[in-house]
Amino acid sequence: MSARRATPRILIVGAGWAAGLHARLLAKHHREVDLYHWSRRTAPAQALAAKHGGECIGGEWADAVADERITAVFITTPPHTHREIALAALAAGKDAIVEKPAFLNVAEFDAVERAVADSGRQLLVAENYLYKPLLGAIRRVVRSGALGQVRFVSIDAVKHQVATGWRADPARAGGGALFESGIHWVAMLDGIGLTIRSARAFFPDAPGGHERSVVFVAEYEEGATGVLTHSWEIPGLLRGLRLSRIYGTRSSLLFESNGLFLLRGHRHLSLPGLSDMLGYRAMLRDFVGALTTGRDPEFTLADARRCIAMIQMSTRKTTPP
Repeated sequence: MSARRATPRILIVGAGWAAGLHARLLAKHHREVDLYHWSRRTAPAQALAAKHGGECIGGEWADAVADERITAVFITTPPHTHREIALAALAAGKDAIVEKPAFLNVAEFDAVERAVADSGRQLLVAENYLYKPLLGAIRRVVRSGALGQVRFVSIDAVKHQVATGWRADPARAGGGALFESGIHWVAMLDGIGLTIRSARAFFPDAPGGHERSVVFVAEYEEGATGVLTHSWEIPGLLRGLRLSRIYGTRSSLLFESNGLFLLRGHRHLSLPGLSDMLGYRAMLRDFVGALTTGRDPEFTLADARRCIAMIQMSTRKTTPP
């Protein structure tokens, strides 16, 4: 068992929506962690500190990251900044937590993995979908053999979403719908209890290289085929409820894509976890435990790298190592 560390003192870099969400949930662990805030503009960081507790640190981000009070840096800024801040944190002897998508490509993962090895610190990737109660329930059913041999996995992730700010800029976001939010669903395809062997992406239309719709097809080593239909430009039905399926030779699963319910066959209905449907609470509990004890998180840096490698492979930019 890893030796217990001192209380994590976490600096949240950034003050946008993600920073606010994580500050609110980390505040519930106030007996286990201390919070600090930094933002390019001081006022938003001060507002987060006033609302959720913690102290603000001024100056440039590099000064805040190097502050001797800090033991871990939570990076919630746009993806194009993640590598630089993460490398600075690791070089300063801090652990790092990085919002997803963690890094822009496999080459950036290479640099970060070397820094993790050299520093002896941890780097955690905030992929909440791997902590969804729904995904855990699906994985248990698939691995139990109750479905027989899985043949098809079909995930519906279409919705209408207007990309604004840095999300509308491929240079800062790292890409369009597949990369910026589709990474969640690729992680879900990768986490159902089967092993993805290869992947291919098809784009109906990609104006200016910033796609808003994609069909992502995965081939599993076990023989199944997975299809993710993901879009930012298709209005959803039923107030955003979307139905996904896994078909096996013995039985099948029907589930609401975000995790509202799970139906196995015709009779076995379950509500996997409405209190933490998106998995954020479970993720941060895991992270606090990992930072406190030094153990690995449930979703590892290698897992995050594999998701980016699959996206790169699917667009024929490279193949996974």
